[in-house]
Amino acid sequence: MLFERVAFIGIGLIGSSLAHVMRRDKLAGHIAVSARTQKTLDTALKLGIADSVSLDAAEAVRDADLVMLCAPLGANAAIARAIGPSLKPGAIVSDVGSVKKSIIRDVAPHLADGVHLVPGHPVAGTEHSGPEAGFPELFDGRWCILTPAEGTDGAAVETVADLWRRAGMMIEMMDADHHDQVLAVTSHLPHLIAYTIVDTASDLEDHLKKEVVKFSAGGFRDFTRIAASDPVMWRDVFLSNKEAVLDILGRFTEDLTALQRAIRRNNGDHLYEAFTRTQEIRRGVIDAKQDDAPAPPEEKN
Repeated sequence: MLFERVAFIGIGLIGSSLAHVMRRDKLAGHIAVSARTQKTLDTALKLGIADSVSLDAAEAVRDADLVMLCAPLGANAAIARAIGPSLKPGAIVSDVGSVKKSIIRDVAPHLADGVHLVPGHPVAGTEHSGPEAGFPELFDGRWCILTPAEGTDGAAVETVADLWRRAGMMIEMMDADHHDQVLAVTSHLPHLIAYTIVDTASDLEDHLKKEVVKFSAGGFRDFTRIAASDPVMWRDVFLSNKEAVLDILGRFTEDLTALQRAIRRNNGDHLYEAFTRTQEIRRGVIDAKQDDAPAPPEEKN
């Protein structure tokens, strides 16, 4: 057992999956859950991933050894302000968000001396959301990036790393700013493109839209899967990582314009060279064994 008491603030896909891991492997003596609605709390109890629930986050974190922030990024400042006075000395506060500079900015000022902030990002997920979507195998073979600020207590960092290792993840330490730049390319921009393409399809004439849905090939189908992700979470991601996303979006726009020009001018050599370079990235993803996301047990059959 790693923790006597753990508190989850928010219990969506990632939080519920981690709570399932803690239940399965008996990593926590008591799991407390706080969420915005009683319906979500009732679901957490029904799923067996909570020992106690509360609409009051400050109550949930009292006496907790680990507090895991799993709410949308835009809520973190208010949550930290509310729970700060209730955190016991020595408590660890971590999170699961895909933007790390904003966690340090929004949460750290509200934590007392002796409370350790260890920002984390388990790079795993599906297009599904809510506590019912969680399953313990979600993290198997994936990376968890930790971005503790300089001077963070080493024992606290190792405790969080150990938790994610037990969940089946590999650990990478990274500067928060560098993390946000990397994720702008690997996650945030692809989601922005997917939302845009699917939204473009939604504006087509009705007869054309029906044909697009009926004859969805692999590419468009995959875009619809990505674009089905939680809109609140992704709204907050783009606003929280605005600088890095806009920088990468600018580079992407320049590359897209170059491809547009090549098509217009029948420049097949340019297209061939670009498409050949992208094959190398795909081979790298496969070699790193990151080409297939874990599926919930019922989807594996």
